[in-house]
Amino acid sequence: MTRKIHLIMGVLICLVGCSLAPKYTKPAAPVPADWPTGEAYKGTKAAAGAPAASELRWQEFFTDTKLQQIIEMALNNNRDLKLAALNVEKARAIYGIQRAEIFPVVNAVGSESKKRGSLDIVRPGELRTTEQYSVNLGITSWEIDFFGRIRSLKDVALQEYLATEHARRSAQISLISAVANTYLSLAADLEILKLAKSTLDTQQAAYDLIKRRYDVGLASALDLRRAQTQVDTARGDVARYTQLAAQGENALNLLVGSPIPKDLLPIDLITVSPPKEISPGISSEALLRRPDVLQAETLLKAANANIGAARAAFFPRISLTGAIGTASDELSGLFKTGTGTWSFTPQINMPIFDARTWSALESSKVDREIVLTQYEKAIQTAFREVADALAQKGTVGDQMAAQQSLVEAFAESYRLSDARYKSGIDSYLSVLDAQRSLYSAQQGLITVRLSKLTNLVTLYKVLGGGEKD
Repeated sequence: MTRKIHLIMGVLICLVGCSLAPKYTKPAAPVPADWPTGEAYKGTKAAAGAPAASELRWQEFFTDTKLQQIIEMALNNNRDLKLAALNVEKARAIYGIQRAEIFPVVNAVGSESKKRGSLDIVRPGELRTTEQYSVNLGITSWEIDFFGRIRSLKDVALQEYLATEHARRSAQISLISAVANTYLSLAADLEILKLAKSTLDTQQAAYDLIKRRYDVGLASALDLRRAQTQVDTARGDVARYTQLAAQGENALNLLVGSPIPKDLLPIDLITVSPPKEISPGISSEALLRRPDVLQAETLLKAANANIGAARAAFFPRISLTGAIGTASDELSGLFKTGTGTWSFTPQINMPIFDARTWSALESSKVDREIVLTQYEKAIQTAFREVADALAQKGTVGDQMAAQQSLVEAFAESYRLSDARYKSGIDSYLSVLDAQRSLYSAQQGLITVRLSKLTNLVTLYKVLGGGEKD
C-alpha cells in the first residue's frame, strides 16, 4: 500500500504546473524612440563620443577624490538607504515563504496517551487504564497546485522582491546624486563667500580712501555715503553666504549620516574636479534600464501573475494529508512486527458559488491596468527628465561663454571708471555702478559654473547611472 501512495503522489506532482496567468508581453514605450532635437540640444553633440552612463560606475564618473570619499561614507551610513536594503531582505524572505508553499510539509510526530475508563463503561475483563504510544511521519495538508494558484502567488512574491531591489538601486542613485549636488552647492557658496570677503576688503579700502578725502574737503558727503552702501552690502553678503555654507555642510552631514571630516569639505568650486562627460546615446531605449522604470515593470509582472491566482480560485483545490508510522500499547513495542500504521486522506474543495471570486478577478484585472498606467507614466517622466537635462546641457556652454565675457567687460569698465574718478574726470557714482555690476557678474559666473557641474550629475542620475561596484 505504501508503494501505491508514493505512486499516486508522484503522478500528482507531475501533473502540477498548469498556470492560468495571462502571457506577459512587454508594453511599447509611450515616448519617441529618439531624443529631442532643436536649437536647445545642439551643444549635446560634443558628448557623442563619450561613454554611456550605464558604462560608468560612480567611482569612475566622479573624479574628485574628496567627493568620492564622501559618497562612500553616505552609502555606508545613510539611514534611508539602509531602510531600502532592509526592505529588500524582507521581500526576499516573503518570497521564500511563498515559494515553500509549493512543497509538502513533512512532520514527524511522537505521542503518548494514557486514559482511565469509568467502571460503568468498562466491560468485564477490559483494562480500566489504557496506554498508547505512536510515532508518525506524514504530510500535513499539502495543496496540489493543479491550476497554478500557488505558483502564481509565488511569481507575485518574486516580482515584488525584484521591485524592492530596483527601488533600493534607485534610492542609491538618488542618494549619490544628492550628495554630489549638495557638495557642489557648498563649494559654490564657499567660493561666493570668498568673493564677498574680497569685495568687502576692496570696498572698505575705497571707503577709507574717500573718508580721508572727505575729511580734507576733496570728496563730498554723497560720495562717502555711496561708498558706505557698498561696504554694508558686502558685509550683508558675507553674513548670508556664511550662513548658507553652514547650512550646506549640515545638509551634507545629514545625507552622509555622520559628521564629515573638515579636510574632506570643498574649498571652493573652481578647485573641484568635474565629473566625466557622458553620452545619452541616440535612442531613448536607455530609459528602460532605469531602476525606477524596471521597478514599475516588475510590479506590472506581479499584477499579471496575480490574475492567474484570481483565475485559479474558480477551480477545485485538491489537498492531501497522509502519514505512516507505528503504534503500540508499550513504548518498547513501537517498532515490532505488526505495529505499522498508515493514513491517506485526499480532499477536494469544489467552488460552487462564491461571488467574491468574480470580484477578485475583476479587481486583479483593474490592478494590472493601474500598474500598466503607472509604468507608462514612469517612462514618460523619465523621458521628460532626460530631455530637460539635455536642453540644459545644450545651452549651458553658451551661458558660460557669455557670462565670462560679461565679467571681463565689467572688470574693464570698473578699472576705467576708477581711474577716471581718481583723475577727477568722473563722479564716484560711475565707479559704484561698475563695481556693483562686476560683483553681480562674478556671482553669476560661479552660479553658471555650478549649473554646468550639477547638470552632469543630473544627467548621470536620470539616465540610470552605472553599477554600484
